[in-house]
Amino acid sequence: MAKNKSSYVCQHCGAHFGKWAGQCTDCGEWNSLVEAPNVSMPHHNKTASKPAANRAAPRASGGTPAGNYAGTHSAVMPLNAVSIGLDTRLPTGIGEFDRVLGGGLVAGSVVLIGGDPGIGKSTILLQTATNMARADSLAGSALYVTGEESLAQVAMRAKRLDLPADRLRVLAETNVETICAALTQEQPAIAIIDSIQTIYTDAINSAPGGVSQIRESAAILTRYAKQTGTALFLVGHVTKEGTLAGPRVLEHMVDTVLYFEGQSDSKFRMIRAVKNRFGAVNELGIFGMTDMGLKEVANPSAIFLSRYDKPVAGSVVMVSREGTRPLLVEVQALVDDSQGSPRRMALGLDFQRLSMLLAVMHRHGGIHTSGQDVYVNVVGGVKVIETGSDLAVLLACASSIKERALPSSLAVFGEVGLSGEIRPVPNGQERLKEAMKHGFKHAIIPKANAPTKNAPQFKGINVIAVERLDEAIESAFEL
Repeated sequence: MAKNKSSYVCQHCGAHFGKWAGQCTDCGEWNSLVEAPNVSMPHHNKTASKPAANRAAPRASGGTPAGNYAGTHSAVMPLNAVSIGLDTRLPTGIGEFDRVLGGGLVAGSVVLIGGDPGIGKSTILLQTATNMARADSLAGSALYVTGEESLAQVAMRAKRLDLPADRLRVLAETNVETICAALTQEQPAIAIIDSIQTIYTDAINSAPGGVSQIRESAAILTRYAKQTGTALFLVGHVTKEGTLAGPRVLEHMVDTVLYFEGQSDSKFRMIRAVKNRFGAVNELGIFGMTDMGLKEVANPSAIFLSRYDKPVAGSVVMVSREGTRPLLVEVQALVDDSQGSPRRMALGLDFQRLSMLLAVMHRHGGIHTSGQDVYVNVVGGVKVIETGSDLAVLLACASSIKERALPSSLAVFGEVGLSGEIRPVPNGQERLKEAMKHGFKHAIIPKANAPTKNAPQFKGINVIAVERLDEAIESAFEL
């Protein structure tokens, strides 16, 4: 027999415990355990011995019987017998948003989108909802559910952005069972829940926003989307560390996780796909925040390149790759004598990797920074997470130390190993083509990424292929 008793759930990672403790033993967070009453705690030594026929019928995680939303019982079949739809993408009407989603919105998919307050989550979803509601194939088939704002506030935003709101259906509700009933009645092709932290289910006796409420409400909504084919957007809050609030299992439940990046005082916004079951991971969409909402940027590389009257020391342009698209990004470095303990700071880059690269430059490049402050910044607020930025970071630091500007027509990419070797990066020739498209005349790249000498498409750029870090530094200052 199952015994009903209180359990304790970590607000940070979602781990369950039979009694309260000051620290979660799974994630190490302090004072993160909260009581989750009325949770069934089965005796494990008895459950395993129950005959299958005597066990209770499986129920959904939200307390409703499985298959309650027009679902059918699944049947075991060979994988090659599963039918695959050839055209299941729904265009959002925003090209950069479609790129991040992998080419459009998949029917029955669940997308979780997070970001700092005021960065544009509700704005872009309202734009998407109004666009899709007016599409010929989806006319009137979009529902916007708001749990944080009133309907009047949503209408005011749509009017301020001059959005066509005549076909968009709206609902102000926070109870997940009521929301599912409304979805069943309306049967929209797309639904937006803003936000998942405000939604609650009657099956859990705790306040909205808790780990249990978020997990169970998301499970019910996800199950509904899968069974009915409704594409679902969930808006998620973020913590002060910039991660999505709630249990970590929330990101595992959904099909796609999108994060807003960029500085709140900048007019540019970036949406990155950190998880996508239907497209490329780390795909980046670039938008500009205007009075009329978020507008896609036609030439993303141009916004990350500063224009100087003459070359400046400490500045290097690297060719990064975000998802399926090469992107030109400027890296700036400032190395100065320290007035105390040397400081290291990296904006848009991994701080730990910067410290490692400086050690490699000292050992294999002959340039040391032991008594100097080092500050590195990626222009535009974009976050570069690939190792192809290593060579550009070190050349920018070397340029600042020597106070010698590198040519503004130079583009760089390559990974730097601990032994000073320059390692290749994926899609090297696509990066070269992007540099040529923007008028760059020189490129320092790994030797393994160098095109053949007779390649006609690269005759307009001077490709310098290097194998070692000292060779790359020497070649850069000879240009």
